[in-house]
Formats: sequence, structure tokens, C-alpha cells
Amino acid sequence: MALLAEHTVNARPAHGLVEVYDADAYLDDSAAAEASREQVVAGNGYHLYLHSLQPDIAVDVTIRIWDQAQAPPKHSEGSIPVFIESATACLVINQLTIGPAGTMDLPRPGVYEGHAWWTGRNSTRDYYDRTLAEHTEPESLKRAWQNNPTPERYYLDLHLTGDVCPDDEDSEPFPTCLGSRAVGLTTW
Repeated sequence: MALLAEHTVNARPAHGLVEVYDADAYLDDSAAAEASREQVVAGNGYHLYLHSLQPDIAVDVTIRIWDQAQAPPKHSEGSIPVFIESATACLVINQLTIGPAGTMDLPRPGVYEGHAWWTGRNSTRDYYDRTLAEHTEPESLKRAWQNNPTPERYYLDLHLTGDVCPDDEDSEPFPTCLGSRAVGLTTW
């Protein structure tokens, strides 16, 4: 099991969300964003939404590309299967109100599958609530948020599973080449 690529960015989860998408996939998906509130991570094949329980403390997003499937680690707080198609071989990690936090070049265009998993989600929310109650000065609050003792982290452990779907303007929003994975936002 070889790690082919890895990239980590720090992103502010405005409205509780960080978005990961192919560089050419500009349209957002409100149904997937809403599904992430229950599932933590949800997507539609072109976008993934990572849902934090707080809107201001930056979170780490790590995308790792492996040569084969990886199981989520036992120490994760939760995980969910994910997939994303990237025609450009470039993923954008986006902060909804600020703009891109960074990009990651993939080994090649294609469909990538794997797991999203996370740590520090509840601890960061608790720290966020506690610091809001304890700090009244904006600068003091900002410093407290920058020194979160248990960082919130999201990982996408992916591997290449197929080629990009052919571009067809008459196709449905979720091409049939993605199979049953795209049928529902919550079923895989």
C-alpha cells in the first residue's frame, strides 16, 4: 500500500462547511450540503461537503491518494465512504465565504473512491462554545481559536477506481457511468 500524493490545508468552515470539488465543478449542491449536516461528509460525485459543528476555528483537511483502498483508522471519530470525479486532476478545497484555501493536484483525472474520516470534531465545538463564553475581546477570542488544543481534522483517503465519465450535455445530473453511487446522497 503506497501513498501516491498527500496535501493538507487549513480552512475556515464558514456556515460550518468546507467544500472539496474538481476545479471545473463550479455549481454547488444544496442537497449534498444539507445531507452533510447529518452524515458529516456528503457529496454528489463532483462535490464533497465536510460539516463542522462550529463556523470559526480553522480545520485541517488532508487529502491522500493511495495505490489501493484504505480502511479508516480505528482512532477516527467517524467515517463514511466517498467518491469524487475529477476531470481536471485538480481538487479545490473551498471556504464558502472566503474562497479557496488551497488546491491539490491528483496523479491523473478519474474517479476516486475511498473514505472520509475525522477527529477532534466534538472537542473543537466544545472548545469553541467555551471560548465564546470566556473571551469578550475580539483579539483574545481570535488568539484562543488559533490555539485550539484538540484540532479538528478531516481526512479523505482515496484511490483511483475509474476513468472520467464522457462529457454529454444531454446526460442526467448524475451520469450513469457513476453507477448506483450517485443515486442518492446518503446511499452508496
